Amino acid sequence: MMKYDIQPGVSGLIFDLDGTLADTMPYHFRAWKTACAKYGAHIDNKFLRKHTGSPGWFIAREIISDCKLDGSVSIDQIVEEKMQEFYKYQHLVKPIKPVTDIVKKYHGILPMAVGTGGHREAVERTLEITDLRKYFEIIVTANDVNSFKPHPETFLKCAELMNIEPRFIEVFEDGDLGIEAAIEAGMKVTDVRSWYDSEW
Repeated sequence: MMKYDIQPGVSGLIFDLDGTLADTMPYHFRAWKTACAKYGAHIDNKFLRKHTGSPGWFIAREIISDCKLDGSVSIDQIVEEKMQEFYKYQHLVKPIKPVTDIVKKYHGILPMAVGTGGHREAVERTLEITDLRKYFEIIVTANDVNSFKPHPETFLKCAELMNIEPRFIEVFEDGDLGIEAAIEAGMKVTDVRSWYDSEW
């Protein structure tokens, strides 16, 4: 792929985490499928792609509704099962180099934040495993907002903490919901999905 640089006039950068900074999606998918199978539910990649960027409890709620599991399992049970599965594979997660190259290039030059729908504990662990934690002072997770992507709250909260107007911020994303959220926030947005090959 061609070497990408940031858009003109940008004075702050926000990065989604899963599927943008870190190639976690194959492991998240595997964990969701295993957790669902335990309760007799089957989900496919298309279903999970549609919900990329949503917090775990929201995905679990959709699974219960789609797979007609009402009453047989709670949202918390599925999320807990999924997190335990994900943690088994999390040490295998690799950074997505074309995106992390931008992080390294602008570290200390431009304010940067992570804006993710992930759960705080999993997010912190992924950043440690990929050796990216040291680059970010500002990390906004599903635990820090009331409304999730495609609502712009995650990115607007990052902008507020970075003290930069939304129109001067570029967001790097791999999910339709996140791209919608960035546009809604009035930010520039770059879709990184064509930057790397992932097996999901």
